[in-house]
Amino acid sequence: MAHFAELDENHIVLRVIPGVNEPLDGEAIYHQETGRVWKRTSYNTHAGQHLLGGTPFRKNYAGIGYIYDAQRDAFIPPRPFPSWILNEDSCQWQAPVAMNSDGKNYQWDEISLVWIEIA
Repeated sequence: MAHFAELDENHIVLRVIPGVNEPLDGEAIYHQETGRVWKRTSYNTHAGQHLLGGTPFRKNYAGIGYIYDAQRDAFIPPRPFPSWILNEDSCQWQAPVAMNSDGKNYQWDEISLVWIEIA
């Protein structure tokens, strides 16, 4: 089943709905019905990878608040912190410092720009 993201005038995703399977027809049909721009999105695409081994589509499955970037033809999630940097390959935000991979729980501290261990 195809899914489609409704965009506002700033290309921010307002909602995502299941819809018709024809990618171009679906975008046109929903535009005709609502007057808004719609873009097909893939439920199985995350961080530029297709979770089932298929071809990734628009880098990420769209979510409310995501931005559709027409130059990248990608859905980009909201930026979690001002210091985080967009990974161009995955269109995901990354902290400027890698999180420790020791299995403990961490949370990002934007003031000190470090990961802090949490209980």
